[in-house]
Amino acid sequence: MVEHTLNALIAVTKDLAVGTNLGLLQFLWMLVSGALLGQRGAIFPALKFIGLTDGEARRAWGAFRGGKWQVSELIRVWRSYIEGQTAWEVHRHEGYRAVTVDVTAFWRPRLKGCPSQHYHPVAERALPAVIMGLVGDVGEVGGQRLALPRAFERVHPHDGREQRLWQDLLRQVNTHLAEDDIAVVDAGVKIKDLQAAGLGRYVVRLPTNFTARRNVIMPHTGRGRPPVYGALVRPLPRQRKGKTLDATPADECRPWSVEGRTLRVECWRALVLPTTTAAPTNQTFDVYAFHDPAFKQPWLLATPVPLHAESVHGLYTDRWPVEQLPLAAKHMVGAHRQFVHAPETIQRLPELALLAGSILSFLAATAPASPTGFWDRQPKPTPGRFRRGLFAQLFPKSYPLPANFRKKNTATAHLPKGILAVRSKIGRQRPFGAPSPLLNAPDIASHSAQWTGI
Repeated sequence: MVEHTLNALIAVTKDLAVGTNLGLLQFLWMLVSGALLGQRGAIFPALKFIGLTDGEARRAWGAFRGGKWQVSELIRVWRSYIEGQTAWEVHRHEGYRAVTVDVTAFWRPRLKGCPSQHYHPVAERALPAVIMGLVGDVGEVGGQRLALPRAFERVHPHDGREQRLWQDLLRQVNTHLAEDDIAVVDAGVKIKDLQAAGLGRYVVRLPTNFTARRNVIMPHTGRGRPPVYGALVRPLPRQRKGKTLDATPADECRPWSVEGRTLRVECWRALVLPTTTAAPTNQTFDVYAFHDPAFKQPWLLATPVPLHAESVHGLYTDRWPVEQLPLAAKHMVGAHRQFVHAPETIQRLPELALLAGSILSFLAATAPASPTGFWDRQPKPTPGRFRRGLFAQLFPKSYPLPANFRKKNTATAHLPKGILAVRSKIGRQRPFGAPSPLLNAPDIASHSAQWTGI
């Protein structure tokens, strides 16, 4: 288990600079092993918990806080490592691969100047949170579906609205979407947002009160203004002012058996949004209604790509593994509590936590399932079980790391230390001739001597 974990972490950090690679390796070990969960989000106690000395803990913190690395590079290396494994198999439906897109929030209700907010269902209002956009591919390892991260998107530095994050996220997805990729999003995104981002291939879940129109102008009755819209299409019945509005008959309807259940699939072809006038140049989409006895509400899915109902159903269910990334990052790794406050570190810690959650999920899926205790008679390869096995393991300092994983021996004897370093930094930032806000060296010595006996 230890060797399996270290091989994956070394593969992620091997291309970083000397010193930064070792510090970030130790920091990722702290996350994956669950030390942050045991220390309730305190980073320095968690680094000490895995057996690091004071100097090693400071260097690991420095590599995380100020190291020259970007999470996009770490994701790129991690993807190449996973795709090189023979156990990894990409999910495809009619030749298309699902690219899941979602947004998650790391709650920071007491953080001053939090760059963004997110709706909290318990509080029933938006609370300060660091929100992250997630993009990932879906594959399978040993019969278990996993989402392989493709990108983590931060909020705009000058506009922390979640709507702006979705706009940037969808534009980035459209830019990097391959010919055999289909973006899959949940009901929080509307079709007009996807069309505004230029996405031509997507699968999106619709609300149950969704309506659309035919892309054919209704015939003129001879009275009033000639119509410019198509006929209204209501896929599901709804209640309005005590009256039941019937659903529009489907263009196609057939039964379909899956996992021993009989589903009824209804389909409406070549639709446009209700506010779109009918025209041959419009981007149309198909709407599918899946009536599944396992769910109370029918699934209402839309896609502009002509696909079979089985493929649309499979593409949307492939979106679910992306939910495991924030679940593993928050509750398995322990990053749901965060105590960093600098503008860069409040973004870096969620990014590394999400990456650690992906690493933990893959390690659990490719390692033998370890039982939690004698009562766990049929263990499954879950991130929680794998993290429990690593929880009591110290960072293996005797493991033969590559030669470039070492402390960077930088000459620092000529640099000021302690309060003198702070004074020199403030002095460089202070205008010429302005008085220093700090005490001079004799005053510091006399001031500290007064508190020697305390």
